[in-house]
Amino acid sequence: MFNPFKAFGDLKSMREQAMKMQQALAQEEVVVEKNGVKVVMSGDQKIKSLEIDGQEHHRAKDAIAEAIKKSQEIAAKKLTEISGGLQGLMGQGQQ
Repeated sequence: MFNPFKAFGDLKSMREQAMKMQQALAQEEVVVEKNGVKVVMSGDQKIKSLEIDGQEHHRAKDAIAEAIKKSQEIAAKKLTEISGGLQGLMGQGQQ
């Protein structure tokens, strides 16, 4: 028999694990220097700085950061759609 309260507990646990992972990723830092361009990004894909030939480029950094955020939103939406479909299938199989 399908127990919706167990599923809720499992989802809560998964959410907590995801939040811990996101916090850990935010502490990481990646620095890439190539062809006069230096990008510093956190592990959770937030751009900390963008330099071209030694000069900060805030407008380019902001535009790239917005593009990354929008792509993450699209990915999250698709993942929700897919996981919602999987949850529906799991619920049908356990009736």
